[in-house]
Amino acid sequence: MANIRHALNVKREDDFAKWYQEVISAADLAEESGVRGCMVIKPWGFGIWERVQRLMDDRIKQAGIDNAYFPLFIPLANFEREADHVEGFAKEMAVVTHHRLIADGKGGLIPDPEAKLEEPLVVRPTSETIIGDAMARWVQSWRDLPLKLNQWANVVRWEMRTRMFLRTSEFLWQEGHTAHATREEALEETHRALEMYRACVEEDLAMPVVAGEKPENERFPGADETWSIEAMMQDGKALQAGTSHYLGTSFASAAGIQYQDSEGTQQLCHTTSWGTSTRMIGGVVMTHGDDDGLRVPPRIAPHQIIILPMLRDKPEDAEVLAYCEQVRASLAEQSSMGEKIRVLLDKSPGKAAAKRWSWVRKGAPVIVEVGPRDMENGKVAVLRRDALWNMDNGKPAMAFTARDEFTAGAAQLLEDIQAGLFEDARARRDANITRGMDNWHDVVNFYRKGGKYPGWVEVEWSKPTGDALEAVVEKLKAEKLTFRNVPRDSEPASGTCIFTGEAAVERILVARAY
Repeated sequence: MANIRHALNVKREDDFAKWYQEVISAADLAEESGVRGCMVIKPWGFGIWERVQRLMDDRIKQAGIDNAYFPLFIPLANFEREADHVEGFAKEMAVVTHHRLIADGKGGLIPDPEAKLEEPLVVRPTSETIIGDAMARWVQSWRDLPLKLNQWANVVRWEMRTRMFLRTSEFLWQEGHTAHATREEALEETHRALEMYRACVEEDLAMPVVAGEKPENERFPGADETWSIEAMMQDGKALQAGTSHYLGTSFASAAGIQYQDSEGTQQLCHTTSWGTSTRMIGGVVMTHGDDDGLRVPPRIAPHQIIILPMLRDKPEDAEVLAYCEQVRASLAEQSSMGEKIRVLLDKSPGKAAAKRWSWVRKGAPVIVEVGPRDMENGKVAVLRRDALWNMDNGKPAMAFTARDEFTAGAAQLLEDIQAGLFEDARARRDANITRGMDNWHDVVNFYRKGGKYPGWVEVEWSKPTGDALEAVVEKLKAEKLTFRNVPRDSEPASGTCIFTGEAAVERILVARAY
C-alpha cells in the first residue's frame, strides 16, 4: 500500500476527540462564538442543517403536522406545575430576572434593581409547558383532536462540558407536540415519530441506528415512555440521535389540556413530544469523516458536485469557463434521489489544487476538475470523496471520463455514494456490537481491556425499577457506561439478568456515549 499524506494533521486512531475538532474547523462547519458553550454555524455547516431541516420538515408535514412558533421566554411557574419536569431541567436553565441595564458609574453596565421582573422567565430549554398552555386553550371538544404541532427553534440548556454540535448551551432543533383522545392514539404517534427519525437518519444522513425504548432512568423528565434512535460513532461510542416520548396525561393534567368527549364527559388528553437537533451534524462528522476531513452524504450536501475550472490567466480561460458552464447546466437539469442535482461552478480566485483540497475537507461528494486539455479532449477529471485515494500510488484517484458519459451517470454516482456510506457505517456498527456476555465481570473486563474503541454490548436484564435500578446505574457509572435502549427488534430474553441474577425479561444495549 502506498504512503498517503492526508489532509488533516490528526488521525482518528490517534486522538478521536482532537480529530473531531479539527474536522469541524477544516470543513468550515462552525467556530467558537466568544460566549461559552455557543457556536457560530458557518455557511457550509448551516447549509447541511438546512438540508436536514428541509428533508425532516417534508416528513413532518406529510404526517399531517402543522408548524407553529412559541415564545423563547417561559414563566418559571409553568415548570413548577410539573415536578419531575422541572427537576430534570433545573440545573440547565438560564433565567432572566431583569428587563433593563443601567450604568454602574465605572464605565460598565449592571441590572437595574428597579427593573426586576415580578416573575423570572426561563429561556426555553424545551417547550412542553408553554405549548401545553396553548393546547389547553385550543382543545375544547373531541372534535379538536388530535392536535399535532411542530416548531423549529433554538433552545438553551446551560451545559458544563461543551463540544460543538454535540453538547452546546444553545442549539437548534425541531420539537413536535401532539395531543390525543386516547393512550393508544398517543402511543401510535410516539412510534410514528420514532420511525420517521429512523428513516430520515438512515436514508438521508446515511447513519445506521438502533431504535428502541429507553429504560426508566433514561426517560425524558415527566414522561411515561421514552424511545430513541442510537447511532454508533467510529470510536464505538453511542450518540442519541433522536427521541420520542409518550407523556401520558401528566402534562395534560398540569396544563389543563382536556376535552369534552362525545358523551359530554371531560377527559384529559394524552400527549407526546419528540425532537432532533443540530447534534445530528456532529453525528455525521463522527460517522462518515475520515483522515482527510468530512464526507457529506449526497442527500444532505448543500452542493453535491463541485466543478473547478483550472484557470491560468490565459485567453483560453474563457473557453474553459464556458465548457464548465455547459457541464454545470447539463448536471443541473438532472435529478437524483428525487431532487434536482445541486451543482456549483466554483469561480472563486485561487489555485485549483488548493480549492480541491478545501472541498475535500468540506466533504463535497463529487469534485470535478476541468483544464484546457480536458476541454480539448471532451473530458472531465472526476474525484469521488468516498473513494479519494489510489491505494497503489498514494495519489488522488482522479478518473478522466468523457464529459457526456459523466453527466449521464452523475445521478447514479450520487446514489452509489449515498448507499456506500450507509453500508460502510452499518457494517462497522454490526461488527462492533458484542453479544453473549452472561455476567457483569465480563462486561467490565471487556471495556477495561477491549481496546481503544470497544463498541457496544447487548446484555440480558430483568428490568429492575426504583432502588434496584439505581444500584445498577451506579455500577454502570463507575465504568463510565450507560444504558442506551432496548432494541425493538432484538431477540427475546432467554437467560439471567447480569445485574440482579433474576430471570431476564429483555435485552438492552450498554455503551459509552456522548
